[in-house]
Amino acid sequence: MNELTLTVSSPPHWHSGQKISKITYGLMAALIPAVILGVYNYMIHAVAVISAAIVSAMVAEAAMQYIMKRPISLTDGSAALSGLLLALILPATTPWWLVIVGSMVGVVVGKQIFGGLGGYPFNPVLIGWAIIRISWAEHLNFDDVLVNFSWVGDAYPLTTLKTSGVEALNKFSYIDLFLGKQLGGIGAAATLWLIIGGLFAIVRGYIPWRIPIAFVAGVFLASGIYWLVDKTEYASPVFHILTGNVMIGAFFLATDSTTSPVNNWAMVLFGVGCGILTVIIRIYGKYPDGVAFAILLMNMVNPLLDKIRPRVMGKVSS
Repeated sequence: MNELTLTVSSPPHWHSGQKISKITYGLMAALIPAVILGVYNYMIHAVAVISAAIVSAMVAEAAMQYIMKRPISLTDGSAALSGLLLALILPATTPWWLVIVGSMVGVVVGKQIFGGLGGYPFNPVLIGWAIIRISWAEHLNFDDVLVNFSWVGDAYPLTTLKTSGVEALNKFSYIDLFLGKQLGGIGAAATLWLIIGGLFAIVRGYIPWRIPIAFVAGVFLASGIYWLVDKTEYASPVFHILTGNVMIGAFFLATDSTTSPVNNWAMVLFGVGCGILTVIIRIYGKYPDGVAFAILLMNMVNPLLDKIRPRVMGKVSS
C-alpha cells in the first residue's frame, strides 16, 4: 500500500465559500446607514456626488475590461462599491468633474492595470482619493461645506486641531461627533452609523474583525501616548477615534481583501500599523487626516506581514 503523503502548511486552508458579489453587495448594504445620514445632511449634493462616483467607476471598469479583452464583470458590484466608498470620504461640495476623475483614476490606475479584482497592491479607492487630494486640494476643503450646510457642524474638527490647537476643540461635543453631527466626508463623519454597518459586516462574515479592532486600538494607543505626554498640545484618543476617516477606514477601507493580510497575527499588525500611522500623519503631516495615507503605506508591507506564520506542528526540516 502506498503511504499517504500530506503537505503540511500554515493556514488558511479553505475559503469562506462566499461569492464576490455577495460580499460587495453586503458591504454596500452595510454602508446604507451612513449614506442615509449623508443624504439627510447634504441632500441633493450628496446624491450627486454618490451617483457620479458610482456611475463613473462602473463606466471605467467596463471600458478597461473591453479594451483589454476581459469579461465585463460589472455585476460583481466591486466597481460600484469602489465608487460609493470614494464618494463617502469626499466633501459634498466636490465638483462633479473631480468626482469622476477620482473614481476613474482609482479604477483604471489603482485596479485594472494590475489585472483587476484580486491583483492590485494598493486600495484603488484610496489611490483615486490620494491623486485628487494632492492635485486639487483646494477643491476638497471640508470647511467650504459651511457655506451651505452650517447646521451640520461648526468646522471640520481635524482642520481646527491642525490650525488652532487643542484649546479650540472645546466647541466639539463627543456626543455630536459620535452621532455624526460634524463636518467631514459625506458618509465618513457618520461615526455611529459606520460602527453599526461595520458590525453588521463582521457578523455576516464580509470583513474580518481583527483589522478594525486593531486599527482603532492603534489610534487609541498612539494618540493616548501623545496625550499623556502633553494634554495641552495633543488631542485626546477619543477625539482622534471619533473624527475624520477612522471608522470608515477601519471597517471598510483597511479590510479590502486584496490589499490586507489573511493571517491572523498579520491582520492585527496591519490594523495597529494603520492606526499608529494615522496619528503620526495627523500630528506631523501636512494634511489634517492621515487615514488614507496610513492604509496605503501599510498596503506596501502587506506581503511581508503575510509571511509571518505560526510554526507548523509536525513539520520536519530537511
